[in-house]
Amino acid sequence: MKSTRNHYTLSSILMFIIPSVIGILLFMTPIKYNGEITIPIAILSGFMQELFGASIPSIMTFLIALTAIITVIAKFIDLPFIKKSPFFMSLFNVHSVWIIIRVLGAIFAVCTLFQVGPEWIWSADTGGMLLFDLLAVLFSVFFFAGLLLPLLLNYGLLELFGAVLTKVMRPLFKLPGRSSVDCAASWLGDGTIGVLLTSKQYEEGFYTKREAAIIGTTFSVVSITFSLVIISQVGLSHMFVPFYSTVLLAGFVAAIIMPRIPPLSRKANEYYIENANQQQEIIPEGYTPFSWGFSQAIDKASKSKGVKQFFVDGGRNVLDMWMGVAPVVMAMGTLALIIATYTPIFQWLGIPFVPILELLNIPEAH
Repeated sequence: MKSTRNHYTLSSILMFIIPSVIGILLFMTPIKYNGEITIPIAILSGFMQELFGASIPSIMTFLIALTAIITVIAKFIDLPFIKKSPFFMSLFNVHSVWIIIRVLGAIFAVCTLFQVGPEWIWSADTGGMLLFDLLAVLFSVFFFAGLLLPLLLNYGLLELFGAVLTKVMRPLFKLPGRSSVDCAASWLGDGTIGVLLTSKQYEEGFYTKREAAIIGTTFSVVSITFSLVIISQVGLSHMFVPFYSTVLLAGFVAAIIMPRIPPLSRKANEYYIENANQQQEIIPEGYTPFSWGFSQAIDKASKSKGVKQFFVDGGRNVLDMWMGVAPVVMAMGTLALIIATYTPIFQWLGIPFVPILELLNIPEAH
């Protein structure tokens, strides 16, 4: 599996190419299925939703409640299985703010599942929408996206694009070249996948705090598949091309402007892991961006530890999303919907935009 600068073994090249191509096909390739444009990961997710059906809200409630219980216990008692595992330490040994959010998410989930407590918590417009609609989808998306994410992370795809596209991404978006894969995964595939990919890269020291925030707020916003769902919902499918062209243009311009103004420009430009991958964008003398990227990609693929480690890494991603992200979605999402449904705060926040919308001759501005 060892390679030199100008010579690579066939097995090392295939170790890079095959998983990377499979990852691109699964995560970034829109296809037509049952009359709709989607991606293979979403199709697999749909199969899983059909398989588990109405039991998914109960499963998610159990996972969210279990997460809150273990997190609270771990705060006061040294649990051996947590203390011996860096992964479980990072998952359950969290800041007090996250403990409160996880407990709140568990309370909201239990109240919603059994329809107990104030109706404004579990109604169809608040907790019910989160638990029965959104989390039902995220349950299966998190499973397949997390399980198969190592295809994008562990076999050199990011290293190749990181070297080749740095001179494009850095001046335009203030980002390293490897973020182009996050961009493609978000815009062509699914924004959730882009967020997961960005989070893992930040935790491994490839992005600074500012870069991760830029990607999460400018790239992982809207995908082509989600745009199709929205425009179909409002009965304007025949106008998809001008609609999505507008989305692309607006997203591109925003992605150029936002990193250069507060609050993103004031985010700390520091790494989660210091001295980890800060020299990743330097192209050594004698290499072209492509040859260096290809060399780095082969080296990365050659270090992969086999199928067992692939599923271990994927399983950790799934648990991280199910137990680390789902409780936050339930807690913060329910709170936001309670505020939006039962208070006028969002109407007040929208008032300053009314004159702008009227200036643009947009109907029903109010």
